[in-house]
Amino acid sequence: MHILREKIHDNRFLRLIEGALKAGYCEEWTYHPSLSGSPQGGIVSPILSNIYMDRFDRFVQETLIPEHTRNQGRKRHAEYNRLAARVHQYRTKGDRERVKELRREMQQYPSVNPNDEHYRKLRYCRYADDFLLGFAGPKTEAEEIKDRIATFLGTELKLTLSAEKTLITHASTGKARFLGYAIGIMTSPTKMKTDSYIGRKRTVNGTVGMYIPEDVIQTKRKRYMRGEKVIHRPELLNDSEYDIITRYQGEYRGLVNYYGLAHNLARLSHVRWTMETSLLKTLASKKQTSVKKEKKRLKSTNETPAGPRACLKLTIPRKGKSPLIAIFGGLTLKRRKNPVMKDQVLTPIIHRRSELIERLLSNTCVICGAKGKVQMHHIRKLRDLNKQGKREMPLWMKIMLTRKRKSIPLCKTCHDDIHHNRPRLQRHRNRRAG
Repeated sequence: MHILREKIHDNRFLRLIEGALKAGYCEEWTYHPSLSGSPQGGIVSPILSNIYMDRFDRFVQETLIPEHTRNQGRKRHAEYNRLAARVHQYRTKGDRERVKELRREMQQYPSVNPNDEHYRKLRYCRYADDFLLGFAGPKTEAEEIKDRIATFLGTELKLTLSAEKTLITHASTGKARFLGYAIGIMTSPTKMKTDSYIGRKRTVNGTVGMYIPEDVIQTKRKRYMRGEKVIHRPELLNDSEYDIITRYQGEYRGLVNYYGLAHNLARLSHVRWTMETSLLKTLASKKQTSVKKEKKRLKSTNETPAGPRACLKLTIPRKGKSPLIAIFGGLTLKRRKNPVMKDQVLTPIIHRRSELIERLLSNTCVICGAKGKVQMHHIRKLRDLNKQGKREMPLWMKIMLTRKRKSIPLCKTCHDDIHHNRPRLQRHRNRRAG
């Protein structure tokens, strides 16, 4: 409240914010008072957090970064520089063989001095209460920076650093976790590009790399698995095929877009395979068919800026309108340096009636598919149905158990067959014999 009063002089507004901070919260119908901090999940909590952490941002930008940033770049490595001069000398003479030998010798040394004592660089990034500092310098200075941050947060903002999460990680031997990414330094002596002056040169060594952590990939896959086996999602069986595919695609597209900056974005192919298998099993369970048949029915390709990609596509034709198309997959897993997030407006299928009412209005028997006036067959409880196994059940029992409905629409003939315990196949044989 003291920080807000520095810039805001509207007492009515300040009293409203103070009341929200002291209002408390209710959890499981039990009231708990607010002892400190802003309410988690509150509407104003994000902006209040940024206002509160603004002092920490200014401390880092105005104090720490100027003190721990020196020189624009590291000094050139002496031996590398000497060999580069000899390469230029032999190149002007046209001695290509000698140039190749010297170039191979140059690649044994870094182009700059990694232990330059006069070079320091500090960078800072924060999101809500999570922040990351990148420092090029000795570990003793990194520990000093950490201690100064802890002191500032404790004295100025009354905050404490989490000992488990506040770590000093060497970027060459480990990776720091930040907002779901693993961040470290890339090293590859074979990754090169051609330069017009010095020929081929390394472009990856010392560059910051962003990766998808392996535990994140396994966690995302576990949502669609039970143990080591991919399973269907029974909670989606009552939804339409379009809604099921759209839901899976939304979850998959969110992962691809969020991790679009990762250098190992292709690792999401394992998640895609798991989600696709779960989707096919869900659709097969809904339609009482096999995964192989569903994949054959929906298999298609989708055009992307990187070329065609395999996908599952469902097309629903509509009279007088463009068809509804639901796609799963079809996204490129090629890293994007500047990813653009597109908010796609998906057209949902609005179910104005339940499936039962739709079948009643269409006057269709669910067993034989006969058109005409239908009758409703009711049972008291689903557990009263035969539990000897689906193979020994009549078709109407299988339909009721699969759809978890205690009533189904039938034509008069099928309805009479059920009440008189006449198997449908026997009825057809009698008709043929007659």
